[in-house]
Amino acid sequence: MSKPGPISAKPLSTLLGGVFSDAFAKQGFAARELVTRWAEIVGPHIAASTEPLKIQWPRPVEGQPQEPATLILRVEGPMALEIQHTSDVILQRVNRFLGWNAVGKLALRQAPLSRRAARKPPSKPDAAIVAQVEATLTSIEDDELRAALARLGASIKRN
Repeated sequence: MSKPGPISAKPLSTLLGGVFSDAFAKQGFAARELVTRWAEIVGPHIAASTEPLKIQWPRPVEGQPQEPATLILRVEGPMALEIQHTSDVILQRVNRFLGWNAVGKLALRQAPLSRRAARKPPSKPDAAIVAQVEATLTSIEDDELRAALARLGASIKRN
């Protein structure tokens, strides 16, 4: 009887990448990074009240240069006026991220944002458990490494 070959596990992002790419492409996004990295692109203040919905590309006219696209943003109601006034900044940042002047104007849709549940930061491990674990790490000479390993050990012990 022969041994089975090695198991080659693939990352979930590789397996589902095509599925998400198709969904984003239907909304006009050539790359999903515009949606997933929105806060990095426009900054936390703007990203807190906006989210990109889709990009609408105008139909090309034969013999005419391609016109820039329209980025449609979902905006919380009270912030719509402020976002409209900062539209030039948003367009510059989006085009800089894309690497060319792809987007020429913004269209705003006032609606509640689809927010992800905020994760609460993990609580710090109990100091007594950290000290107990640190006492077992006498062979480690570096103080910072020993303290970090003690915190890690206490966190693992807690769970």
